[in-house]
Amino acid sequence: MFFSYLRGVFHRKMLDILEDNLNRQKVTLLLGARRVGKTELLQTLFRKKKKTGLWLNGEDQDTLTLLDNRSLANYKKLLEGYNLLIIDEAQFIPDIALKAKLMIDNIQPLHIILTGSSAFDIEKMGNPLVGRSITHHMFPLAQMEWKQKENAIETRQHLEDRLILGSYPEISQLTTTTQKVEYLRELVHTYLLKDILMFEQINNSQKLRDLLVLLAYQVGSEVSMHELGRQLGLSKNTVERYLDLLSKVFVIYSRTGYSGNLRKEVAKGRKWYFVDNGIRNAIINNFKPLALRTDTGALWEQYMLSERIKYLSYTNRYLVDSFFWRTYDQQEIDLIEMENTRLSAFEFKWKEDKAKTPVAFAKAYPDAPFQLINQFNYLEWIGA
Repeated sequence: MFFSYLRGVFHRKMLDILEDNLNRQKVTLLLGARRVGKTELLQTLFRKKKKTGLWLNGEDQDTLTLLDNRSLANYKKLLEGYNLLIIDEAQFIPDIALKAKLMIDNIQPLHIILTGSSAFDIEKMGNPLVGRSITHHMFPLAQMEWKQKENAIETRQHLEDRLILGSYPEISQLTTTTQKVEYLRELVHTYLLKDILMFEQINNSQKLRDLLVLLAYQVGSEVSMHELGRQLGLSKNTVERYLDLLSKVFVIYSRTGYSGNLRKEVAKGRKWYFVDNGIRNAIINNFKPLALRTDTGALWEQYMLSERIKYLSYTNRYLVDSFFWRTYDQQEIDLIEMENTRLSAFEFKWKEDKAKTPVAFAKAYPDAPFQLINQFNYLEWIGA
């Protein structure tokens, strides 16, 4: 059974992070997939700073005209009386990085926020800003944000929804399962692949979608580039290129195997996950309740990894590296985290309340703590 989400405006964790940096003479690059709430977030910030802030839209021809003359005199006149410049969809502005560099180097005090929907935008906005920029990634709603609107009982009631329908902000404004499913299908087919088709020459977009389907059925399993290529009729290089493109628009991400002390550890393997469960389920058009599914374990693992990424990012723990661990004799652990050379191991189980540390791991890394994460203890682990 699906429950209706609580409606209302969420205080996004990214807002606090942005506000903490406003007094710095820097350019903030705010990246994130389409529809995760970047524009709404910045509108909230702009309302608070409206008297000293200027809002521009990179898709607006008037903005292009205002910024076209790349001269200090032009930008000083434009920003007179302002110390905050927000440019939404900044990747559409030619030479935006050079223009932002000229402003931030010569107009004080000033903070600039530029938004983009893919890692392609870093290439457009980032290189000339080395040493002058701060990069932040925004995600679909985190459970640490959902908890503002619900108590512990409601969180437990909504957990199945989040495993199946995901956490995109607009989901919280829809009241029926049909509306939510339609929204996710539209999001996948109209928005999330838009950047790839816009910025890269894709000869066969259907192959890209077929690749996503194959990945969706292999969440939590190691993926072979050669096998994917064979099934799709594509070369290994083309598969790798498509995976890179999908990563850059924040649809998927990967984990590699951890190897430290043991020769029998798998180090070259790679697992692929979707940033949001709802997107994954929309790819394969499966929104059945958990009682009718065979992939609950994969959904739980993916949800936990995504929520952990959000938590670590929003709490500025950027130095945590993440891996999976497996040996050639099939001993394995879902997640290995390394922070300041310290290892921690985590296993994800939907229902089980016990899990044993693999013998090979315990012997090789006796100081590394091992923890089972299940539906009864996960909230603290993801900062909720």
